[in-house]
Formats: sequence, structure tokens, C-alpha cells
Amino acid sequence: MTSRIPQAARSPLLIAAILVALLTGLPVASVGFNLFLGGTSTTWSHLASTVLPEYIANSLALCAGVGLGVAVVGVTTAWLTAMHDFPGRRIFEWALVLPLAVPAYVMAYAYTDFLQFVGPVQTTLREIFGWEHGDYHFPDIRTLPGAILMFVFVLYPYVYLLARTAFLERAGGVLEAARTLGTGPWRAFFTVSLPLARPAIAAGVALALMETLADYGTVAYFAVNTFTTGIYRAWFSLGDRVASAQLAAILLGFVLLLVALERSTRGRARYHNTSGRHRPPPGRLHGLAGIAAMLACFTPLLLGFLLPAGLLLRMAVGEGDAQFGERFLMLARNSLTLSGLTALLAVALAVLLAYSARLSKTLLAQGLNRLVGLGYAVPGTVIAVGVLIPVTRLDNWIAGQWESAFGSNPGLLLTGGIAALIYAYLARFLAVALQTVDASLSKITPSMDDAARSLGLGQGATLRRVHVPILRGSLFTAALLVFVDVMKELPATLVMRPFNFDTLATQAYTLASDERLTEASTAALAIVAVGLLPLIALSRQISRARRST
Repeated sequence: MTSRIPQAARSPLLIAAILVALLTGLPVASVGFNLFLGGTSTTWSHLASTVLPEYIANSLALCAGVGLGVAVVGVTTAWLTAMHDFPGRRIFEWALVLPLAVPAYVMAYAYTDFLQFVGPVQTTLREIFGWEHGDYHFPDIRTLPGAILMFVFVLYPYVYLLARTAFLERAGGVLEAARTLGTGPWRAFFTVSLPLARPAIAAGVALALMETLADYGTVAYFAVNTFTTGIYRAWFSLGDRVASAQLAAILLGFVLLLVALERSTRGRARYHNTSGRHRPPPGRLHGLAGIAAMLACFTPLLLGFLLPAGLLLRMAVGEGDAQFGERFLMLARNSLTLSGLTALLAVALAVLLAYSARLSKTLLAQGLNRLVGLGYAVPGTVIAVGVLIPVTRLDNWIAGQWESAFGSNPGLLLTGGIAALIYAYLARFLAVALQTVDASLSKITPSMDDAARSLGLGQGATLRRVHVPILRGSLFTAALLVFVDVMKELPATLVMRPFNFDTLATQAYTLASDERLTEASTAALAIVAVGLLPLIALSRQISRARRST
């Protein structure tokens, strides 16, 4: 056994995996490196004395409001669909995940058009009551509380999915025993089910907060100054990479704190009794209780998906983008190119990382995969800053060497094209593909590897002829997830896209920022439509799981 470890450490696959992991973690390391070497600039001093307290206060307020909101909505809907039967329950089980298809910034555009002064809501109120401008007060959606509501109704499915699974798998047998002892439903929920599901709920809330901190489109459009808007402003408006790196480092600290808190909530807890045979049958809710449960599940689905999707569809069909046609096809081609290339590369690299960890079985390989997994928790603006700093220096060095050798300046070879942007996407979303591939690869028994080796197949041949055919479905799922994530990604794309290179996401943001909401609807609706693809697959999986139990 001891003789195999050095051989595994010298494996070409493991060496390649080390290089991939180091390159993936380089953007995050770059942010920290520039933080300590950059010193304190005048820009940073100005930011620290003026807007930094606002960044911190708004970010904390967003986290507090979104965390509380997604926990309440996610736990309530998960508890109702898992432990009770009421009208529409079978539809709500899978439909409640649909808001994940709507990016928060897209929802912000839809609701702004819906609730503005000339929108249908206020127009209808003025027609009914005969009000004029100044006769009434209508809440402004483009505020910090409005941003919190946008995030809550988009991100609650993270808590819903994890909490529902926990209620079904962990709480069933214990809850049934508690009821036989005379414990009422409310007491059983707070004393049995909720404590058992607490780690899953905490994980879902942490994921939602990471997405909140990573958002740029919503907070920028609502004029809520956070670290993401500050990073963008410091880089482009002020032209200070050191100040942007320092803001990115603080934001990264927020994210790492969330990750640490989420893992600390799990502790050493272990849960048993996960068999579906011990799940109590769902209690039937009749009358007003059934109607209340149905409304409690329908409301977040309506506000998080049905209404914004309907508004986008109405605007796109009614007017839409005036440049729809050749311009729209170019935007779609750019988005599809970036998403497709990133998805293919992410799946290939994920297979490399997962398979090398399977072969080596060392702490080094596991640590590398965790390093790669950190990228998904890092906001796109941080990744963008972390990529641009070293890649720009490399670009300038290459240009200098080329000019000294050939007498001509080739320009920016990396940052002038899409190569650096795809690199940023990989650093951000490679973890999504890796988790999917690694979970499926772990289900393949080691005896299949032994059988392949006994037939004379090497590592590469075993992967190509044995594992890849088995993993085909998982590879497709991983590629689809990365594809959709890249389609929706806005902060990194805004910061790093080449000159005159727009995508559907940047087009929607640009038009909405210019108050051309109706024109922005076409690109926004296309993003939502693509985002539905993995959710349809997830919904089918939930339906199959329900039928099997």
C-alpha cells in the first residue's frame, strides 16, 4: 500500500489536476496578494471615509433580510409539501423550484415596470379612485427593502429543496414516535423536525446569501450601494485596481465567513433513520387549513416565477427589443458561444479532477477538489478582479516581448478576446460540474477499475471505455448546469467582456439601466427560457422521487 502512494503522486493525471486546481484558485489568491502588496491608495482612503460604511451597512442589511426571508418561505413551503396533503400539493412539489430560472436582476426589471408610476398597477389605481399625481403614496420598489424582496422570491428554492429533503429523510420516524407520545403538530415541528433539519436549512440560507453578495445587476439597478457596485465603480470609474482588490478582499471575507458558519452548524452531527418506509403518511388538510396551505405555496410561486415571467412575455410580445433580429441573433450567438465553450471545458476538467482523486486517494487530491469548490462561493466581481490583475500583466509582458522581437505591438491577446472571460467563468463555475461528476463517479464500484486493469486497460483507456459511458447522463447534467450559470452571469461579464462584445445578460442590463425596460424584456425572457432547462430535469426528478415513495 505504501508503495502505491508515491506512484499515484507521480501520476500525470494528478499533476494535471494540480495545475488545473492552482489555476482555478489563482484569481482568489491574486485578490489577497494585491491586497497586501498594494498599500493604501488615496482612492481607498476616500472610499473608507465616505462610502465604505454604506457598503458594509447595506451588505449586512441585505444578508439579514434575505436570510430571514428565504428561511421563512423555504421552510414553510418545504414543511407543507413534505408533511401534508392539500389541493395542488403534487404540482407545488416541483413547481416551487421554478423561481431559480429567473435571475434576480431580471425580476427587478419586470417588477419595476409593473409597479412604476405609468405601470399597470398605479394606472389602474388612478383610474378606479380618480387619483392624480401627489394624491397618494405608493411604495418605491427600487429601494433596499425592494431588493430584499427580489432576492427572497428568487432564492428561497435553495432552502426549500434542502429543507424538504431533510424533513422527508430525517424527521419521519422520529416525528411519528413523537406523535404516538401525544406531541401536538406545532410542538413536534419546533422540537423535532426543525432541529433535525437545521443543518440543511443553514446550508440553504448560506447558498442564498452567497448569491445575494455576488449580485450586481439588482443592487446597481436599485441604486443600493454594496461591495459589488463598489468594486465595479473603483475599477472602471476610478481606475484603481488596488482599491478594487481591497474591496474584493473584504467581500471575499464576508463569503468565507458564511462558508465557515454553514460548516460549523453541521458540526459532528449524524442522522439516521433515513429510510422512506418510516415516513409517516402526509396529514390531509381540509377546509380553511387546506386553502391556507395552498395559498402559502402559491404566493411565492406567483411572485417568484409566474408574474415576472408573464410580465416579460407580455412586454416581449407587445413591443420587445427594437433591435430584435440580426442584433439579437448576434447577442444570442455570443451568449451561446461563451456558455457552450465554458460548459465543455468545465466538464472535461471536472472529469480530470474527479478521476485523478479517485485514482490517487490522497488528501492532496481531496484538498485540490475543495480548492476548486471554493470558486463557486466567490462572487463574480471578485473573480473578475482576480483574473484581470495577473492576466493583464501577462498580456502586457507578452506584448512587450513580441514588440521587442518583431517590432510590432500585437495588442492584448488574452484580455482583448474571450479567453480571459472564459477563464473567469471556469474559476467561478467549475465547482458545479465537479460536484455533479464526482457524485456520480463515486457510485461506480472499484471492482470495475480492477476488472479493466486485469484486461490490460490503462488509466486513460479505463476512463474512456468504462467510466465515460456510465457517466454520460451526469456529464450532460453538469454541462447543462454550467451552461445556464454562464448564461445568467452578469458581474464578471460586465467587467471582463471585450470591447463591443455584448451578451443577452449585458444587453438586458444596459437597456434596463437606460430605462428601456420593454426592450430589455426580449433578452431577459431568453435568459429565463434557457434557465428553465435544468429545472425541468430537476422537477422530473422530484416527481419520480415522489412516485417511488
